[in-house]
Amino acid sequence: MKRVLIISYYWPPTGGSGVQRWVKFSRYLPAEGWQPVIYTPENPEQLAVDETLEAEIPAEAEIIKTHITEPYELYKKFLRKSGHSKEAVEVNPVNARNKSFAQKAAMWVRGNFFRPDPRCMWIRPSVRYLKKYLEEHPVDLIVSTGPPQSMHLIGLRLAEETGLPWIADFRDPWTRIFYFKHLSMTKATERWHHRMEKKVLDKASAVVAVSPLVQQEFQSMTETPVELITNGFDECDFPDTACTEAAGGPDRDFVITHTGLFAADGNPTTLWQVLGERCAADGQFRKHLKIKLIGKTDEQIKAAIAEAGLKDNMIDMGYQPHARAVEEQRKASLLILPLRKEPEYKAVLPGKLFEYLASLRPVLGIGQPDGAMSMILGSTKTGVVYDWDDKASVSRFIDDCWKNHLEGRLVVEDADISQFTRRNLTRRMAQLFEKLTAHP
Repeated sequence: MKRVLIISYYWPPTGGSGVQRWVKFSRYLPAEGWQPVIYTPENPEQLAVDETLEAEIPAEAEIIKTHITEPYELYKKFLRKSGHSKEAVEVNPVNARNKSFAQKAAMWVRGNFFRPDPRCMWIRPSVRYLKKYLEEHPVDLIVSTGPPQSMHLIGLRLAEETGLPWIADFRDPWTRIFYFKHLSMTKATERWHHRMEKKVLDKASAVVAVSPLVQQEFQSMTETPVELITNGFDECDFPDTACTEAAGGPDRDFVITHTGLFAADGNPTTLWQVLGERCAADGQFRKHLKIKLIGKTDEQIKAAIAEAGLKDNMIDMGYQPHARAVEEQRKASLLILPLRKEPEYKAVLPGKLFEYLASLRPVLGIGQPDGAMSMILGSTKTGVVYDWDDKASVSRFIDDCWKNHLEGRLVVEDADISQFTRRNLTRRMAQLFEKLTAHP
């Protein structure tokens, strides 16, 4: 079995969407002839903990960890002492609206003194440790996955030291990520980021993007081949049979569900307004409407729901283990996926989108109707995307879903999602591995 070193900041028991991609690849790589060797911090910052994900790690995987020094605990203590809530510190610290002076000062320090991100102090000791490790435990290939982009700088330097083929896997863009412009960077720091991004793209043996629009952006910047391997869903997480109760009926609740991080700059206020007006006009709708929030939700989201007169319809479940989140998705009448109100989000495919698809429930996206998410929902016939302020279209969609719910036929039909299974995506990743090791 060939060996691949995977450099990832996120690994179980850390929870959240950033963990899923390489946990799932690692689960299925042994069947493709590759042993995953995971390099990850022993003491990472954890916004969520999900110990159930450790069951996903295959027996063949080798896990190596070293200590990381990063400033986030000092940053959190600084903001909390300044009177900021836990949500303000953890849910949306970078691009929060109306930042306080303390937040602005902290963001300036973060943007200019910690390059490319607050995990940068792990780069040099990791290269030193891994270079020695690889002398005694050789691998055939290196993969770095980011963000944080510091992981790519570890991969870059390690590939230069060892001569091994190296894949830079971008779960999100670098300088074109939505929060880059919020980091209060000097012009010199911005130039540094652009230089390092270009160096990573040029020096990698291959680059992997998770969205077709990001793939196009990267390919326009480098001669290095940029492959598209999206995120996906694991069939093992979804029973073969659909959840028939979710199709609805006159006596069943109409459940609108959001899972994952729900930040204030993705607040779908038009949707809350539509739902509030519908409740005021229809007592049956008010009685059966349930808005389930599963994951870390910004306080501004909850406040907006309450302001729309929907406080009694809201169920805030907080962070849940992955299996429970999947269960709630499958039981939902309708899944909502608002993107952040940033132009850069046009190119983004949120990781949870693919598990939404596998849940076989209608999806209401809020964002750019001509963006990457709209392309996927349209091609799979699983949902729609409307602009944040398109009240008329959102209202018609909710009315149609409610009508179908009452008739017990709120279903998704003819969804073509097989290309997004984790097994198929892992097979494509392994083919890339074979190509690079056969012709390094």
